[in-house]
Amino acid sequence: MKLFRPLYLQNRFFYGCIAVIVLFIISFVLDRLFFVAQLGLVVLLAFTVMDSLILFYTRTGVRAERTAPEKFSNGDRNPVRIVIDNHYTFPVHARIIDEIPEQFQVRNFRLERKLPASSSRTVEYDLRPTERGEYHFGKLNLYISSALGLVARRYRYSDKVMVPTYPAFLQLRKYDLLAFTNRLSQYGIKKIRRIGHTLEFEQIKEYVQGDDLRTLNWKATAKKNQLMVNQFQDEKSQPVYAVIDKGRVMKMPFEGLSLLDYAINATLVLSNVILKKQDKAGMFTFSRKVENIVVAERRNSQMGLILETLYNIETDFFESDFSRLYGDIKRNITQRSLILLFTNFETLDGLHRQLPYLKGIAKNHLLVTVFFKNTELNQLIGNPAGTIQEVYDKVIAEKFDFEKRLIVNELKKYGIYSILTTPENLTIDTINKYLEIKARGLL
Repeated sequence: MKLFRPLYLQNRFFYGCIAVIVLFIISFVLDRLFFVAQLGLVVLLAFTVMDSLILFYTRTGVRAERTAPEKFSNGDRNPVRIVIDNHYTFPVHARIIDEIPEQFQVRNFRLERKLPASSSRTVEYDLRPTERGEYHFGKLNLYISSALGLVARRYRYSDKVMVPTYPAFLQLRKYDLLAFTNRLSQYGIKKIRRIGHTLEFEQIKEYVQGDDLRTLNWKATAKKNQLMVNQFQDEKSQPVYAVIDKGRVMKMPFEGLSLLDYAINATLVLSNVILKKQDKAGMFTFSRKVENIVVAERRNSQMGLILETLYNIETDFFESDFSRLYGDIKRNITQRSLILLFTNFETLDGLHRQLPYLKGIAKNHLLVTVFFKNTELNQLIGNPAGTIQEVYDKVIAEKFDFEKRLIVNELKKYGIYSILTTPENLTIDTINKYLEIKARGLL
């Protein structure tokens, strides 16, 4: 750790200089102030020298260390901590300037803290990345000043680090915790009543209070001379694929993140839920061709493989080729599967161009098309119109909003399920649909 110790003049020193200069100027008119101006200059220089000696009398007045996470969670607030040890025997003021990664485009980052004498203090701030990739921190700079505040001593720590930004893995922990505490319903995840039974028979057992009377096995009851019921188990290990469109329709931004990144984050959380439900989780992306393929499996290393694959997704946002998607699914996915397609349709004409391929996929698989509401249109619709231009904008916004609902009805007409959601509710709405399909035994 290389330490530099230059001296920096503070604002108080320059204010003092301005006061002395003003006194010298006035002394041209009032001779009595000339001595006062000279005395003020001597006092200012004396205090400046004394302040410098106070700050430099010890070699290591302050020690600091930045602690960043091993990886950032994209779209979430990630804590960064700075631990500062004050070895001075008097309180000091610290101005902290951390050279945060260039992706955040923050050029005026500064923290101010008071450090008590001979103490240690932790300073924490949050960073919210909106892009996957490598984030490089620069040097950590501390400017320490005493109570006089005329000069500051700079400590510079060259602990450069690189932190990779992965899809929103922090959401995995959040949903796991909510599931453990049974608080998922507060976040929109609903309990779905199971309809009917699966076809996988497990055993015949004695009836206990609470068993479904419709499952009574009358032959076994007559033979045992007591009520016996059939017990069924859930069908498990069903393949579920998340298919992410990384074409130009997913480039639209919302709160700093593109729709593609929202789909990536939702896929990570959904895959974790799928595996916990004992199903097989898989994924792939498509644009001009199908890429980033993870075959649906239920193994211990599956989540790690999905996380790394999602991290490495790259795209130039070309026009998506749905015919290529249909062909690859038909050739490579032979078992009936649940396919959650993350894409976006803005107009009914845009849907009709791709509808033959969606219908082809839905013949052999259970297809759920996930696309997005335009939240900016909702703002236009909700605001009162005062001018002719605003009336025109509102009518156009209502037309596009209505067309989104027509897309849902058009897909439903061909037996294709759909989720029309906002980007911030994408994860919860997708999990809800998956749980509903599981509960209703549709797959």
